[in-house]
Amino acid sequence: MLGLIGKKVGMTQIFSEKGLVIPVTVLEAGPCRIVQVKTAEKDGYTAAQVGFEEVLERKLNKPEKGHLVRHGSGALKHIREFRVTADDPVKSGDTLDVTQFEVGSRVDIISTSKGHGFQGVVKRHHFTGGKETHGSKTNDLPGSIGSSAWPSHVWKGKRLPGQMGNKRITASNLEVVKIDADRNLLLVRGAVPGGSNTLVVIKPSYKSTKRAGR
Repeated sequence: MLGLIGKKVGMTQIFSEKGLVIPVTVLEAGPCRIVQVKTAEKDGYTAAQVGFEEVLERKLNKPEKGHLVRHGSGALKHIREFRVTADDPVKSGDTLDVTQFEVGSRVDIISTSKGHGFQGVVKRHHFTGGKETHGSKTNDLPGSIGSSAWPSHVWKGKRLPGQMGNKRITASNLEVVKIDADRNLLLVRGAVPGGSNTLVVIKPSYKSTKRAGR
């Protein structure tokens, strides 16, 4: 089973057969086209290169356009690789969709979390801050960071102001609750990082695959 590329649509809730509310994330997954199959003899490893979302050719640069034309594929906006084995029956030109997953199966979803810009230590690391009275001017400052004549530099890993969010995150072992093949929708239990229209990569769960001995 290969993975899929898609987009996050948003969150909602559905009801189970027992009447329980299930919070789900709706993903528009595929259809994806296999652009290229890499082999150990030629490329040094085996993988399937998958493309998603057709675009106008003028929106691609020359290297991207040349690569897609050389492999007989149309103009695709997003391309990702999925590792396969030499025995997997994949070939260029095949189309992948949500029907390769089943209700109840487990998936790993890779996406980019929402970015919140440059933030201080109070918002980024939940520091309490200094006093607000008696002339204090240390309201949102991080305070002493422990460096003096030695080691004369800031230790790596200190909790300091900086970029917040906008990280590549993997939500692992999420359960597929519902599949809508007609609209290419995949509903998974729980939350997926990122906002609406965030690009996501959906793969069979590593934990479930390893537990099954595959």
